[in-house]
Amino acid sequence: MLEKDKLTETPPSVPCDSLRLTAEIYRAALTYLTGVFKYGSEFSLPYWTALNAFLSLEKDKSLRHLPWETVHDYVELLMFNLQVADKGLAGSLQAMQSFNSTRSQHWTEAFLETVNKQDLNPMINMVSREAGLLEKIIYIYPQAIRDIKSEYGFHFESSGYEKTAETERFILYRVLPGNNAKPDPLKKPVLIIPPYVLGPNILAFLPAEKRSYVHAYADQGIPTYIRIIKDIDTTPAVQTITGEEDILDTQYFCHQLKTRHGRPVTLNGFCQGGFMAMAGMLSGEMDDVVDALITCVAPMDGTCSKALVEYMQHLPPRFRDLGYAVKPLANGNRVVDGKVMSWVYKLKSMETEAPLFSFYRDLMLFSGNGKASPKISKTAAAINHWLIYDRNDLPEAITRLSFDSYTLPVTADGTLPIKLFGRKLNFKRLQEKSIPYLICYGADDDLVDKEAALAPLAHIKAEVTCFPKGHGAIATSWSHPESACALHTRFSGNQRGPVRFHLDLEIQNR
Repeated sequence: MLEKDKLTETPPSVPCDSLRLTAEIYRAALTYLTGVFKYGSEFSLPYWTALNAFLSLEKDKSLRHLPWETVHDYVELLMFNLQVADKGLAGSLQAMQSFNSTRSQHWTEAFLETVNKQDLNPMINMVSREAGLLEKIIYIYPQAIRDIKSEYGFHFESSGYEKTAETERFILYRVLPGNNAKPDPLKKPVLIIPPYVLGPNILAFLPAEKRSYVHAYADQGIPTYIRIIKDIDTTPAVQTITGEEDILDTQYFCHQLKTRHGRPVTLNGFCQGGFMAMAGMLSGEMDDVVDALITCVAPMDGTCSKALVEYMQHLPPRFRDLGYAVKPLANGNRVVDGKVMSWVYKLKSMETEAPLFSFYRDLMLFSGNGKASPKISKTAAAINHWLIYDRNDLPEAITRLSFDSYTLPVTADGTLPIKLFGRKLNFKRLQEKSIPYLICYGADDDLVDKEAALAPLAHIKAEVTCFPKGHGAIATSWSHPESACALHTRFSGNQRGPVRFHLDLEIQNR
C-alpha cells in the first residue's frame, strides 16, 4: 500500500523551477549586456566623426609645430582624457550604487521567501521583473520615443500653421491658436528665433497637451511667428550662412510683420536664438522694425558658463579649435557636425552623461517600487526624442560666432567679442534706444549658467525673470497655461513671464 502511494505522488517541481530560474537569469543577463553595449555605442558614435576631423587637422598642425611641442600637447591631451574618464567612472559607480541600493531590499525579500518556503517562484518572479524592466528600457522605451514624433514639435503640413514669408535660408510661419482663440491682426506681433543647435521643435513641445512655448503666445490672441531654418543638407545657402545674412533675413521678416500688423515687432530669442537676436539689435539693423527684446536661457557671455569654461581651460590650447568638429560636404562647403557638438556638451558633464550613468538613470526612471514599473510618459518620450533626433549639422560661420562668445569675454565697457557688418556690438545700444528688455533664465540650468544669461546687467538695465528647473523648462513645464509659472502670468515675487511681458507692452502702447 505504501509503495502504491509513492507511485501516485505528484513529482517534485524543483527541477522545472530551476530551469525556469536559469532561463530568466539568462534573459536578464543578455538584456543587461545588450543595454550596456547599446548605450555605450550610441554615446561613442560621434567619436568616429570627430576622429576623422582630428586626424585631418592634425596632419596640418603637426607640420607647424615642433616635434617636442606635439609630444607635449599629446601628453596633455591624454591627461585631459583621463580626467574626463575619471569623472565618467565616478558618476557611473554612483548611479549603479544608487540603483542597486533601492533594489537590494526586494532581492533580499525574494531570497528569504524562497528559503523559508523552499519555493523558487519568488526568485523567479524577481528575476523576471528585472528582465522585464531591462527589456522596457532597451526595446519598448525607444519605440515609445519614435512613436511620439506625431505629437511632438512642429508639423507645418498641418492646419495649425501658415507659411507667411521666405528667404533663401529661412521660412517664416505663423502659429495659429490651438484653443480656438481669435487672433487680433491689430495686436503687436512677436517673432520667435529658435536656436540652431537645439532646433525649433522644443518650442512646440507637446501642443496637444498645451505644453508649447509658441502656442502660449498664440493662444492669447497674439500674432505669433517663428523663423524656421531650411534643411542644411539640401540648401547650400544655409550651409554658408553668415551672421550678417541671419540678421538681414530676420530684418526682412520683421519688416513684413510690421507692414502686415501696423506695429513694430517684439523679437524673442530662445537659447542661441537669443544671442543672435541680441546681435541683430546691437547691429542697428532692427532699429525701425523691432521695439522690444526677450531672451530666454540665452548665453549672452559664454565665458560666464563655469562648467564649459572649466572644461575648455583643462583642454590643451592646441585643441581648442572649432575645426575638430567641421566636416566637408560633397559640394565643397563645410559644416559643423551637430552630433559632435552635442557630444562636446556631454563630455563637459561626463559625470552625468556617461553611458553607464545614462543607462542606470533610465533604469531608475522606470524601476518604480520594485513591484510594478511605471508607464512611459509622453513628456519623457518627447524630451528624449528632442535629445536624440533634433541634432542637425550647423553652419560654420554661425557656430564660429557662438564659439568666439564662449572663448572671448565681453569687454569691460560692454562690447561683444564679435563684429557684424564691420561694426562693434555693445550692450549699451539697447539702453540708448530705450528698448524694453526681458531676460528669462533657469534656476537650475546646467547648459547656460545664470551668470551667462544675465551678463548684460553689468552694462544695462533689464527686467529679469527666474524660472525654476533647467534649460528647457520654460518651453516644456511652464508653457502649460495652468502651471505654477505660466508664461502669461505673474508669479514668485511679481515676476513676469515672457508672454505677460509682451501683453503688457501691448497695453502700454495703446
